[in-house]
Amino acid sequence: MGKPDLKVDFAGIQLANPVVLLSGCVGFGEDLARLEGFDFGDVGAICLKGTTLTARQGNPPPRVVETASGMLNAIGLQNPGARHVVDEILPRIGNWPTKLIANIAGSNVEEYGEVARIFDNSPVAGIEINISCPNVKEGGAAFGSDPLVAARVVDAVRKGTSKPIITKLSPNVTDIRTVAKAVIDSGTDGLSAINTLMGMAVDIVSGEAVLGNFQGGLSGAAIKPVALLQVWRVYEVAQPHGIPIMGQGGIETGSDAVEFILAGSSAVGVGTSLFKNPLNGGDVAVGVGEYLAESGHDSVASLVGTLKARSR
Repeated sequence: MGKPDLKVDFAGIQLANPVVLLSGCVGFGEDLARLEGFDFGDVGAICLKGTTLTARQGNPPPRVVETASGMLNAIGLQNPGARHVVDEILPRIGNWPTKLIANIAGSNVEEYGEVARIFDNSPVAGIEINISCPNVKEGGAAFGSDPLVAARVVDAVRKGTSKPIITKLSPNVTDIRTVAKAVIDSGTDGLSAINTLMGMAVDIVSGEAVLGNFQGGLSGAAIKPVALLQVWRVYEVAQPHGIPIMGQGGIETGSDAVEFILAGSSAVGVGTSLFKNPLNGGDVAVGVGEYLAESGHDSVASLVGTLKARSR
């Protein structure tokens, strides 16, 4: 048997391998470009830092705190605004030998559509929608907590771009499948699951919340079991429609990635582990290739969703 094929067609985006570096973990990638030993060709894609219509300063510090087997972050979408990213940043990074995926956010449905239109005329290969943002017109509830509102966001983005759309699902809902089904019906081309879980940290000496924003998103190895279950649930509703999933949440090794692929992921996101090892995305891709070779699979696609119940 020949060398396994790591190439992945994810919602029409051709990836050299299934590993995607996640939004918020590598900025716009320019620091990686200066890192000795890093090769953009080692990963399938990079999801750029979350971008809004206008520039944002983000939340007050502290913004990041390490937790048991994970990390809490409350950055607050600090970014220079969509027009600056398209006009100033993308011309510098658009020729890297990997795919670039924009990550967009908004404070109302209309803003999502406007940001999508700005990125439509740019070299990004696709657009990931962050629906975990607070909807200022509806009292601050996250767009992703209401299937109907989430569907409206996808519809607005679909009208603003011809590029593939990936909707990033929040686990902070009663049933993630309901939201997944709504955005599939509204025209998303792919799904990413999961976004961070909400949590907080407390300093018992000062009696204060550690994060300046009180609450933040929990990521890292601590959330992996939750993420695996949510991916498996989302696959149940996505697979009949041929909608691929980018599984993420605590992936640190090739073995972790394979677990997500078995549960239904066509691509896998690496995020928090990059803060310990910025080269880890390439290591994960190598690990996936080794597993495929050892298990007799000739492609990533042949492994997707093949999880079996334990025999008794």
